[in-house]
Amino acid sequence: MIKSLLKHLCKCTLVFAVLFASFQHASAQMENDGIMIPKNYLCPGVMYSNSSWTNYWEGTFKRNNGNIGKVNTNMYAVMATYGIADNLIITANVPYVTTHASAGTLKGQSGIQDLSVNLKWRGLRIKSGSSVFSLIASVSGSIPLTNYEADFDPLALGSHSKNFTARGIVDYSYGKAFVTASGAYITRSNITIDRNSYYTTELIYSNQVKLPNISDYNFRAGYRSKYFIAEAVADISTSLGGFDIRKNDMPFPSNRLNMTSIGGNLRYRLKSFYGLEFTAGDDYVVSGRNAGQSNMIHGGLSYIFGLSPKKVQDKDSYKN
Repeated sequence: MIKSLLKHLCKCTLVFAVLFASFQHASAQMENDGIMIPKNYLCPGVMYSNSSWTNYWEGTFKRNNGNIGKVNTNMYAVMATYGIADNLIITANVPYVTTHASAGTLKGQSGIQDLSVNLKWRGLRIKSGSSVFSLIASVSGSIPLTNYEADFDPLALGSHSKNFTARGIVDYSYGKAFVTASGAYITRSNITIDRNSYYTTELIYSNQVKLPNISDYNFRAGYRSKYFIAEAVADISTSLGGFDIRKNDMPFPSNRLNMTSIGGNLRYRLKSFYGLEFTAGDDYVVSGRNAGQSNMIHGGLSYIFGLSPKKVQDKDSYKN
């Protein structure tokens, strides 16, 4: 097992070197898709994404703001997925984030954001002919890794809250065509800000801010084979509370934040270097509330391999 791991770590070193030279994005498994990897398989990866916007919704009023110009957010992340069992996987993710505004005096931020850990369990899988139906449960938690400032929107690195997400996933495939739907409830802890009072819909004398929880619904459909995946994706995220940005004011961490986005993803596994995958995609916010109308492009690289020498490395390691 040690010799097998060292062999694949050498390949992973090559993978990471190629990735950082080309700024790609990897996501072999996500918390809201129907993909699993087998027991005792490891899938490390790195990813890059860029999100940018000029127009945003101040409450429900769409506008732009010449004082900040175009807002750019870059994320560089390292992640790894491990197959605990054939129906249970764990994924860890750590991103480094930079923010920048093209105009005005606000200084962009940079730093390590949050550690996220996800467990995904397939509780039911029914196969009948060319059809496969699966029910999957996913739970995630995240904690801030650095003391970044959350009260600095739209250039903050994140919310600095401790989050917990519970998600249910339904996945159905017929041959190489598939549809996946999921719904999640996200709880967020209170955060501490660097001032002793603030105004929401009333004046509050405290440095503690209660963040609204979030509901999220994700839908994806497309083509999924051993070497290639192409999918269309829609996501609806809704804050369960909060308040609107006041006219000509800065955003605040406890604002209501609603977004509906559509996009697509492509994933390709090399036949000549089995286990090495390239991923790329684009997501665009079509409607929102207290949110930027952002376009996010992403790409990356991942490599999946078995840790046991008895594993057959050229088997179809993705199981829907």
